[in-house]
Amino acid sequence: MAESAGPAPRKFQVRFWGVRGTIPCPGPDTLRYGGNTSCIEVICGERHLVFDAGTGIRELGKFYSAKGCAVDAHIFLTHTHIDHINGLPFFRPAYSSENCFSLWAGHLLAQGQAIKPVLQQLMAAPFFPVPLDGMQAAWSFHDFRAGEVLRPHEGIALHTLPLNHPGGATAYRIEFDGRAVAIVTDTEHVRGRPDQSIIEFISGCEFMVYDSTYTDEIFPRFKGWGHSTWQEGVRLCKAAAVPRLVTFHHDPDNGDDDLDRIGELARQALPGALVAREGMVLDV
Repeated sequence: MAESAGPAPRKFQVRFWGVRGTIPCPGPDTLRYGGNTSCIEVICGERHLVFDAGTGIRELGKFYSAKGCAVDAHIFLTHTHIDHINGLPFFRPAYSSENCFSLWAGHLLAQGQAIKPVLQQLMAAPFFPVPLDGMQAAWSFHDFRAGEVLRPHEGIALHTLPLNHPGGATAYRIEFDGRAVAIVTDTEHVRGRPDQSIIEFISGCEFMVYDSTYTDEIFPRFKGWGHSTWQEGVRLCKAAAVPRLVTFHHDPDNGDDDLDRIGELARQALPGALVAREGMVLDV
């Protein structure tokens, strides 16, 4: 009698709803990769985790609304620079009392701030006509210190790491069903000195999503801006023996053809490299 196979791996997927940094850049030059800013959905079994609320979250909201069922999800912010939160006021499920959201941020406590007041400032005059309290969904707000381990649901662990970015930012390592993936944005590296904390953080991951705003060639012109390069992402993956890199937080000045070229070069350096594009779904 043949031995029965073990239980099938549970669903663990990463969906990209917004892949740009800095500013949305819709137009004919960005049709294939997309022009929305940062938003990534991670599906762990039946649970949905959302990372960042850039303009890509509007598309995610339309997707949730079309399903016609109540949404219960966690939203984890890497930080609160405008390109990572400017989609939140336009997140359709936030305005339905049937839905429930928990929103997390790991960079503000060190500055003596908290996430709810920051978002209240965003959604207030003279910037926006509808206040945060006008969102009828059930909301809870959670501040933590980057470096803590979060456990939003049984069987899901989120390790966090502070990043080198003006005002602070948080990386997330999502562990589920014996597998792991890391989202590392926004961060600025030091040339010639790979960040050992990131190398340790991503070790054992199936892939890393990494801030690849610049290239090594133009990086020196943007010192202090808080971003990295796809080449540094390759170096980190090689140092940590991570087989796949997903370049992310694309420069808004890079059109589809530019990202095609970056993808070709990245794959030459690391065969498992990919360029994130809106709508892309990766199994972990």
